[in-house]
Amino acid sequence: MVELAVSMTVLLILTAIAIPSLMYSFRTYQLNDAATRVSDALKFTRYEAVRRNTQVCFLMQGGSGSPWIIGTDSNCSGTFSANERQQVIAGFAGLLPSGVAPSPSAISTALGGASLTTKSGSNGSIKFDARGAIRVGGNVSSTIFVFYIGSTTDSEFGYRAVVLVPSGNIQIWTAPAGGPWQQVS
Repeated sequence: MVELAVSMTVLLILTAIAIPSLMYSFRTYQLNDAATRVSDALKFTRYEAVRRNTQVCFLMQGGSGSPWIIGTDSNCSGTFSANERQQVIAGFAGLLPSGVAPSPSAISTALGGASLTTKSGSNGSIKFDARGAIRVGGNVSSTIFVFYIGSTTDSEFGYRAVVLVPSGNIQIWTAPAGGPWQQVS
């Protein structure tokens, strides 16, 4: 009995030490997964526009307190059809409005001082043309869009940013709660 009690005590102590590390790893995984899913959805939408040789929209729907639905709106109708690819971004990591994540000055500097337009945090769409470039008002856009991902209740695990440049290329950035941003891919 004594050996069992000592073994159980050692096991409980080791578990208590490991749980915070496991939780940190799990939350980091959730942030990375959400950023990757947003990036993949943007890439798929861009690919569909090029493949179909027509304009295709990336659509975001959702908001405060509800999950975000993101995906490809093939006919740019502003709503998802049953056969269009879509994903739910919900749980710990969600799309954040501007002002919640650290200042994007490091991202802007790395992109030549360009101004960034936050697309996360509000419903909307982005239109890709047949070449895969972003269109705004019928013209090729010069705007750089950013999607911030993180937790609205717990900044301890940091933030992710998915950056969409006018050519259609996508970058993923990471930052701890206080910044600064660093490019991951």
